[in-house]
Formats: sequence, structure tokens, C-alpha cells
Amino acid sequence: MEEKIINRVAQSKLVTFDLEELYPKGERKVLDIKDWLHEGFILREKEFRNHVDTHNWSEYQDCYVALQCSTDAIVPGWAFMLVASQLQPYAKKVVVGSLEDLETMLYQSVLDSLDVSPYTDKPVIIKGCSHKPVPQNAYLMAIEKIQPVAKSVMYGEACSSVPLYKRK
Repeated sequence: MEEKIINRVAQSKLVTFDLEELYPKGERKVLDIKDWLHEGFILREKEFRNHVDTHNWSEYQDCYVALQCSTDAIVPGWAFMLVASQLQPYAKKVVVGSLEDLETMLYQSVLDSLDVSPYTDKPVIIKGCSHKPVPQNAYLMAIEKIQPVAKSVMYGEACSSVPLYKRK
């Protein structure tokens, strides 16, 4: 007697929320200003402005840019603002910080405008594995956005999920 195999995961009302699908397309670049500082530590305004004036900003066309200084230099706020003002016509988004900070800001923007009505009163699983650099903070923002409307929220894959929230 042959027993029919039933895919209960496919038949369930479980809705998968995949942050990877929301990943903003575009190249990411880091602009480290340490080389624009005297000995990597001292900002001399005239020299710094010269670097800003002579830099090829078009290489950041349609990119997401993380501005940083990888040395322990104390960089005044106006310096990053000056660089950002030059990137403004080219880059899609500019942040001061690491690539992870950049990804977090991008996800914040996407999740803020996300319509969560398809998740209303449904069991939702936030997919855990991704091939793209989804920052940990994006998962926190996702549950913050989905929990108020979902019946339940889990993390992982349908075959091995971790329950996080269940409405009483």
C-alpha cells in the first residue's frame, strides 16, 4: 500500500517574510577620508578642501556610500557634510559609518514605507537565511513592523522555526 506524501508546509496559512526580497539594488562603496588627513589624523582645512575639490565624484554614480575615517582622528562634523554635499548629485544614499550602518539605514527606509496589511491576522515566519548582507537590525525592525498586525511571528524556515510572538 502506497501512502500519499502531503506537504503540510505548502498547505499551511503561514506567510514568509523575506528581508532579502527587500534588499535595495545598487552598488555599495566605502569612502574612507583618512587619506585626506595629514598623517591620517589631522584635518587641515585647506588640504582637505583640495582633496574634496579634486576627487572624481562621478565614480559614485547610483551607488550607496558609507563615509568613514578608519583612523582614530577627531573629524569635525562639517567635514563629512562637505563630502556628502559633493556626493549628493551622484549617490543614492550617503551615511557616516560602516557598510552595516549603511545597510541598516537602507532597510529602515524600506521598512518604514512597507505595507504590512498582507500579514494581518496571519502566522508569519521571518526568513532567517539570506545570501545578501541583511544586517541584524533589519530583523529587529521587521518584527517591530509585523508584530502589531500578525497573529504570530516566527523566525527561521518553515521546517525549523523558532516562535517569537503569539497574539493572546
